[in-house]
Amino acid sequence: MIELTKNKIRLLKLFYTHPDEAFYMQQIGRMLGKKPGVFQRTINGLEKKGVLVSEYKANARFFRANTKSPVYAELRELVMKYEKLFKKGLGVVVVLGIASWLTCVPAQAGEQEQAPPRKAMTIEAAISTAFEHNKNILIQEKEVDAARAQILDARSVFLPQVNVEGSYARTGSVPKAISSVSSKKDYGVYVGYENDNRWGVTVDQSIYTGGANTANLRQQQLGLKVQEETLRALKLDTEFETKRLFFGLLLAYEIARIAQDLLDQAAAHYEDVKKKYKEGTASRFDLLQSKVQVTKVMPELIRAKNAIRLTRADLNKELGLGVYDPLMVEGKLIYQPIAVNEEEFLAKAYVHRPEMILKLLGIDIAKWSITAARAGYRPQVNLGAEYYYRSDDYSDMFNQQHNNWDVGVSVRVPIFDGFSSLAKVREAKARYAQSQLSHEDAADQTALLIRQDCLNLREAQAIIDSQKDSVSEAKEALQIAVVSYDNGVGTNLDVLDAQVSLAQIEQTLAEGVYDYTMAQAALDRDMGRLTVEEKISNGKKSGVPGEVPSKAEKKT
Repeated sequence: MIELTKNKIRLLKLFYTHPDEAFYMQQIGRMLGKKPGVFQRTINGLEKKGVLVSEYKANARFFRANTKSPVYAELRELVMKYEKLFKKGLGVVVVLGIASWLTCVPAQAGEQEQAPPRKAMTIEAAISTAFEHNKNILIQEKEVDAARAQILDARSVFLPQVNVEGSYARTGSVPKAISSVSSKKDYGVYVGYENDNRWGVTVDQSIYTGGANTANLRQQQLGLKVQEETLRALKLDTEFETKRLFFGLLLAYEIARIAQDLLDQAAAHYEDVKKKYKEGTASRFDLLQSKVQVTKVMPELIRAKNAIRLTRADLNKELGLGVYDPLMVEGKLIYQPIAVNEEEFLAKAYVHRPEMILKLLGIDIAKWSITAARAGYRPQVNLGAEYYYRSDDYSDMFNQQHNNWDVGVSVRVPIFDGFSSLAKVREAKARYAQSQLSHEDAADQTALLIRQDCLNLREAQAIIDSQKDSVSEAKEALQIAVVSYDNGVGTNLDVLDAQVSLAQIEQTLAEGVYDYTMAQAALDRDMGRLTVEEKISNGKKSGVPGEVPSKAEKKT
């Protein structure tokens, strides 16, 4: 049962006239002209009954109307219709009528299956959602599957190739049988027939290819690691972009709150000055100045709300959701300082950053390319066997007189190939040297990125440290300016300047926390650290390939 009172009707009217907007507690108090604590218990009760929903945006808790509630439409209509009756003293009748009506609604609503509203999304859930829906990640996962298939194909050359073969040929003339040929086999089995039918099974086995097959297999195995590291790099980039938009949305909420507070303060001060002007204790200049201040800060709020919409749409796109999806985020912009150890960060980046691992894998692949090219100097050895039936008549073919078999070994020794193998070896060696230089360049780029991340962390930390104590001081300064103006000691400009200063300090602090959070996110990405555990489809935890860490540590 929901008992509606005059204050509850006023509260619900605020939410129902702005169904798409969310308000925090102090804002509600200012809009209704009451102290925030007056509505605290009422709002919590309405939230428990599903009439309102709440979410954390930045560092404040926002409430809004639950438009998916089964009683939303009916309750909204009643609140809008009967709000005026309270002013005429008819509130008791309406309360009883609505209360009795709402008593039955929950039971009816319980019988209907309602689609559960989307829960507020945490940063971890947002990253997981992005991993599931990001097209580039899905494409790269297929590349990993393709690389596994290529390994199987490379292994196939080490196994015998078995085939069933059949043929027919018409020959103009064939040698005639002679008396010396054994009568156990038909003569045509050896020399053929005019109508030559042949069916058999062949087996071919590669014995030695100069190391080309082994080199190809090793390259394909390294290629799988390349695709896995490429996938991990995509996930790191996706995680960073998701963090940028997620925390950017929290920052947009915080900036909008600051802009709303500034507008509310300016509007309240304007009303106070207007009252003083009517009483003759304030000048017209103060009145006009206060009114202009309201119009000056209003565009900031408009831009802040638009930034929320744009950032939410961008985040929806990154998560693979609809652009107009009413995404709700759960989290706060929290300053969590870390110890900045540039040498330790750089050592981890050398070992775990995908770009570094890819360069090391490229060196190994290029090294095996030299082995494959040198195979052109070496002999090729193959084994072949065949068991077959041969006859000029299908009805008299599969018997002991028309069968035969053969086994053989073929050896090919290269003598001169027009310098083709020499050219391939020289090219492979050049690619190998190129891959080493590319690795060194990647190491320098990694060092630069880690350096930049550490500098960004220190810069953001310095800004936060300079501003975190100033917020309380700016609030106190605003209170002093207001009291001084009320007592005729201060000026109207002092109040307006204090309001703007408080808003600027709060915004600078919020932006500093956001910058610090993003510097941490960039550091995680550049060190190759996924904050959400990554699982590759083969069931193994993705990370540095087995032989790579020691090489990376040795290189550094």
